[in-house]
Amino acid sequence: MKRILLTFSLFSFFALSSVFTQNRPDALARYRNGRNLESLNRLQEATANYNEAVSICNDEINQRIATRDTYIVMTWALQRLNKYDDVISWAERGLRLYPDDYRLNEIMGEAFFYKDDYERSLEMMQSFIAGLPRNDRASTAYFFMGEIFRIEGKFHRADIAYSTAVRLEPNIALWWYRLGLVLESLKDYASAREAFNRALRLEPNRKDASEGLERIKQLAL
Repeated sequence: MKRILLTFSLFSFFALSSVFTQNRPDALARYRNGRNLESLNRLQEATANYNEAVSICNDEINQRIATRDTYIVMTWALQRLNKYDDVISWAERGLRLYPDDYRLNEIMGEAFFYKDDYERSLEMMQSFIAGLPRNDRASTAYFFMGEIFRIEGKFHRADIAYSTAVRLEPNIALWWYRLGLVLESLKDYASAREAFNRALRLEPNRKDASEGLERIKQLAL
């Protein structure tokens, strides 16, 4: 009889735990909904979803039910809210608990970039790529590295970084445009023309890429 009661108690516990888990708000779903709304230029609704995601993550941490993904979603949402100091603070806290989660390095790298701390940003991006070279955000990390090298006038390094970014993710017009700028600076006009054209194929109304092509025509004369 005791064994039956114990079995029933354990079954009840796991059943209730499953219900509570299923009913718990989903921070990642709120974050993704925010991104979708942002892409539709519904910025106020997007912001509300990002704030909800942050609130849910805070609750998970306070209730001691947080996982490594809690810190990931928290920092992603804070990044969309442009709260870069908070991104860095929470990412550092997450890394103390999960030092092998290099995704936190990448999001810190973005935050440092937007704070104009290029040295720390580059350090974080390189750490992320070394730890997770096949992660789906590797292309983003290479793009930010390209941005840093371009801003610092290190055009050969920028070329390598941007080229890697567009190889991994070839469907972002901005990245092809930035690559075109760097190739133009390196006087590789044929390759720059190709990069600007790739940007225009993805976004036909992209004025800066059209202007890049016009400059190339004049410079190549």
